[in-house]
Amino acid sequence: MQGSGERESWGPMIAPPSPTFFGGRSCLVAGGTGFIGSHCAEALLAAGARVRLTVHRRPPVLTDPRFDLCTADLSRREDCLRAMDGIDTVIHAAGGVGAAGVGPQALMVGIAELLTLTANLLWAAWTAGVRRILIFSSSTGYPAFDHPVREDEFWTGPVHPAYYGYGWMRRYLERQAEFVAQRSNLTAIIVRPGAVYGPRDNFDPATSHVLPALIRRAVAGDNPFVVWGTGDEVRDLLHVSDFARGCLLALEKAGNCDPVNIAGGEAVTVRTMVSHVLTATGRRDVELRFDAGKPVAIPVRRIDTAKALQQLGFTPVIGLAEGVADTVRWFRDQPAVTGRLLK
Repeated sequence: MQGSGERESWGPMIAPPSPTFFGGRSCLVAGGTGFIGSHCAEALLAAGARVRLTVHRRPPVLTDPRFDLCTADLSRREDCLRAMDGIDTVIHAAGGVGAAGVGPQALMVGIAELLTLTANLLWAAWTAGVRRILIFSSSTGYPAFDHPVREDEFWTGPVHPAYYGYGWMRRYLERQAEFVAQRSNLTAIIVRPGAVYGPRDNFDPATSHVLPALIRRAVAGDNPFVVWGTGDEVRDLLHVSDFARGCLLALEKAGNCDPVNIAGGEAVTVRTMVSHVLTATGRRDVELRFDAGKPVAIPVRRIDTAKALQQLGFTPVIGLAEGVADTVRWFRDQPAVTGRLLK
């Protein structure tokens, strides 16, 4: 990944979202109080869109008065339909996510919820005459290949056993979107993310992914610093600001039901993540241990991002060291969050 983060460094194929496309467009971000949704909402506003956010269990994290807040329980179809009144474009960022330490029963609750929310939102978008909807699939839906996975390999084999429930659920979400798109005028944009991280991530010990979990424990001062797995596990990481930009480019340029990977495009080991986290938190005197007996899900996940570059003009601009430092700063600057999670 490039590390400057400056727009002046973007090459000729790399482009920001177009104000011509988004200017004045009426957009709904379902799940706009969450991690991904709030960053997508900010990106839409910066691109000139009119943005409505659904609010349900969590209070809004965005205070800009230009956001239109809509209280809605998306498990109710009538609330979904009301939220889409006058809306042209939808980003579906509602629902929970899984993590390596989450038990199967809790994971099943999240799977059922996300299937229901997606079906309701697709029905409401179809009924309300929405023109575009972005649906998040997942890299967990790919077979267990060691090479960078391409979009056309998604259905070439079963998902890794560690992702059996979650990965197949994400595959079915794509089929839900295809079903509606084939029978309506709704364009379904399907994005397959890598491991997205950054400010407002989930740092809860029970459900957080590997990078925010490492950050939380480093800030808490854990010593010895025990890391699940061997440290050689490979992931693809992408800062949430880059991801939100990629999502807007996909809404603008991706084809109907033509999935695209939005990811970092680099293989990063857990050891490398740990090194960046300890550097960013100033932890230089740590006894580091790896516990291979703990669950880590799939050992290698690498993602091919050539299609995103060629079709969307997307490539990341925030390097891992910069992105980790940014996330650590945010986490330390949130006393309400750190005070609760570091007890």
